[in-house]
Amino acid sequence: MGLKSFCMIACALAVFGWTPPAMAQSGLDISLEDYLKEVGPRAKLVPKGKLLIDGKRKYCGSRPTVMDPKFDSWGGAYPGFVILNPNRLKNLPSVVKFYVYAHECGHQFVGRNEEAADCFAVKRGRRYGWLDAQGMAKICSFISKLKGDGEHDAGTKRCEKMRVCFKDAAPRASKATN
Repeated sequence: MGLKSFCMIACALAVFGWTPPAMAQSGLDISLEDYLKEVGPRAKLVPKGKLLIDGKRKYCGSRPTVMDPKFDSWGGAYPGFVILNPNRLKNLPSVVKFYVYAHECGHQFVGRNEEAADCFAVKRGRRYGWLDAQGMAKICSFISKLKGDGEHDAGTKRCEKMRVCFKDAAPRASKATN
């Protein structure tokens, strides 16, 4: 199966654009090099540690980010790299952009589990000081509009679970903006 067919299937199934487990088990994960080769010059590679979202530097360990304006979701994650669609993100509040990135980064550490990636993002936001109660409300406003699918709970249910993570995660004073 070619990358275009694979991406059409994966993106149709995913709210945040990650590879469903059945596809991953079939060996359909793609390398960063192959992804960039397939999508061509439309995508821009942002090396690790160089990503700026609304003027704030964001990190996902040693993983780079691909900015792909035609990616069929807000963001996605493949093993070893994160994808963001700047066109879909541009009109969102900064805190929602940070959440999308942290969620996709979370897949690098917690695997394909959507609930765990949501919690990872919320805890990261609390830890690094970019997520407070107002920000959580903005994220919930964004996510509550999303319908569930085989891998994702409906947005309102996801928000309920994320609020539990928010309460469980103590904020930490830090100058980091991750």
